[in-house]
Amino acid sequence: MPSRKSWPRCSLLIKGVMGKQKIFLLGLWLLLPHLSRAQVEQPVSWHFIASPVTPAGVTTLTFTATIQGQWHIYSQFMAAGGPVPTHFAFAPSASYQLLGPVTEASQPVKAFEESFKLTVAYFPKRAVFQQKVKFRARPTTVKGMLTYMACNDLQCLPPEDVAFDIPVPVAATYAGPRAPKRAAAAKPVGGLPQESAVGHAPHHVPATQVQFAPVRAAAAAATSGSPASRGEHPARATVGVIFLTGFLGGLAALLMPCIFPMLPLTVSYFTKQHQTRRRAVGNAAFYGLCIIVIYVALGLLVTVLFGADALNNLATNGLFNLGFFGLLVVFAASLLGAFELTLPSAWIGRTDSRADQGGLVGLFFMAATLALVSFSCTGPIIGTLLVQAASSGQLLGPALGMLGFSVALALPFTLFALFPTGLSTLPKSGGWLNSVKVVLGFLELALALKFLSNVDLAYHWEWFDRELFLALWIIIFALLGFYLLGKLRFAHDSPVSFLSLPRLLLAIVALAFTAYLVPGLWGAPLKAVAAFLPPQYTQDFDLYTVSLPGAPGRAALATSHPARKYEQLFRAPFKLDAFFDYEEAVAYARQVHKPLLVDFTGHACVNCRKMEATVWSDPQVLARLRHDYVLVQLYVDDKTELPAPEQTVSAFSGKTIQTIGNKWSDFQASRYQANSQPYYVLLNPATGQPLAPAQGADYTASRFQAFLSQGLSVYQQAPVVALR
Repeated sequence: MPSRKSWPRCSLLIKGVMGKQKIFLLGLWLLLPHLSRAQVEQPVSWHFIASPVTPAGVTTLTFTATIQGQWHIYSQFMAAGGPVPTHFAFAPSASYQLLGPVTEASQPVKAFEESFKLTVAYFPKRAVFQQKVKFRARPTTVKGMLTYMACNDLQCLPPEDVAFDIPVPVAATYAGPRAPKRAAAAKPVGGLPQESAVGHAPHHVPATQVQFAPVRAAAAAATSGSPASRGEHPARATVGVIFLTGFLGGLAALLMPCIFPMLPLTVSYFTKQHQTRRRAVGNAAFYGLCIIVIYVALGLLVTVLFGADALNNLATNGLFNLGFFGLLVVFAASLLGAFELTLPSAWIGRTDSRADQGGLVGLFFMAATLALVSFSCTGPIIGTLLVQAASSGQLLGPALGMLGFSVALALPFTLFALFPTGLSTLPKSGGWLNSVKVVLGFLELALALKFLSNVDLAYHWEWFDRELFLALWIIIFALLGFYLLGKLRFAHDSPVSFLSLPRLLLAIVALAFTAYLVPGLWGAPLKAVAAFLPPQYTQDFDLYTVSLPGAPGRAALATSHPARKYEQLFRAPFKLDAFFDYEEAVAYARQVHKPLLVDFTGHACVNCRKMEATVWSDPQVLARLRHDYVLVQLYVDDKTELPAPEQTVSAFSGKTIQTIGNKWSDFQASRYQANSQPYYVLLNPATGQPLAPAQGADYTASRFQAFLSQGLSVYQQAPVVALR
């Protein structure tokens, strides 16, 4: 916490600089694209399919765009100065050649468009494009990127890039050349079957799931369609949630002892040092904008250092989760008063001297000085936000989190400059500021346990089970309640002479939450926090699961099925009779004539746990899963190494498949062009054909029940296919 002597020094850093409103508005305009991503529209989805290769080695690729509402996309052939035409770019490959240009199988509408002052050709509702390809080697996939622009009568969206990677089926009569030896090494993962010769499942690739365009995909996943139409990653939160989390973190930082005392001093200086109110408000606004720029730059730096691919893998990486656990424990200890996180004093001195230059530059360095001086208080909050945002899977997650944080931090300086009389309503500094730090320390400690649980599950240590996790949470939140009641004191705390109403209310909330957690020690589902807890099957003493309708009894468990692959590593929720290997599940489903439910899941997937606790526990859904489907759960983040003969190189990504998680993650990406969890696919095991559009997390049990019923109905009406 800065000493009282440092407050006048920081105040003198604020020079009489004329902050122009145009500059402030321009800065906000430049930041608007980050905020607008939470409201991006995605009216177009794409469906890619390849016809079986003919004996001459030729296939036809078909690209179908389904266009919602009044939106439309444009033809490939547009006059200069008009809208962006649809364009296809194919990845160069020695194994095939393109036969002619991409053709338009659907007829475009031609009309004069006032906004472009020319006649355009566009496709409403649906557009179909085709490309013939001739293979020189044995067919595998065709990769590339298409670009399109969607418009309606009121607006046009920015051009959108969609990556495609289309598997090419091979007809039984094809006898073309073999692939080079290098390609032969990249055999299907673990012997996974290719699409059956009796039918080829088309690959539906909405823009929300293209893994090669993570920025657009993340924005689209937050806004397009119903929850049933998108898969959601464990911490792959929407950009709106990331921004809101950062904003709440900024509000918490305002109440820290390093920042709160500076607020009235800084604002008072702005209002007293200038002759006009307009200049004071302008300077305060520019000062706030500088704070935003500094923290957003920090978030962008994290993105640049880690890169898009690393950010997408952080949530499921065991070493990162273990590091995050240790980091959050350090932050919690700092907030609880064990030590202070400080930056080198040379940094602060250098920035402090630059702030004396005056002008806009001086004002920027004054904001930088505030950021450095307050780091001892804000560092743990910033660090936690960056950890959460970086592990969310969003490319711009760290920058968005810091944008929310800095907006909340900067907003009061401008607002109080506009309404200086509001300063009198602020509470006086005192011991309550340290209490805010301690409360945040308890919350940091509770959050850290989630990252430790992720590592325990991914590596099958099997010691940090649900009971131990709950016991620690119960103790943490009980101690928090007692602290708020004044029954506990830390070294930097002031004596609590009386109990204020806010403290009492917060203590009631903490102790009530503690009481809510206690029944979980005996197996209560605790649906409100199920997403953060270890899976129910890790519960040793579980009175809840055995009481569910249709739960297997002791006799059923005693007469168990023959050993299944990986069953020593995984257990299905609610004692469901599940498989954990795709090939075994397909073979069994064919044998018992049931449809297959493929559940792409993960140990660190909070949305998967929430789906299981709140949706799968529904009696009707559970009955469907238990009696009408063969369930296979494929863990995409498991760290168990595959036997040496099963380790291979992915034909899809070129990466080495070393673990069970690598195997199923690559299978999901290559087969379904999706990399989010949970992701549910209903299949006809005889043909490999999907029975319904795949879906992700949907926390309404009735909708998930309808999804299962739809797949079952389609399966029962499908003709019987003779297996060879």
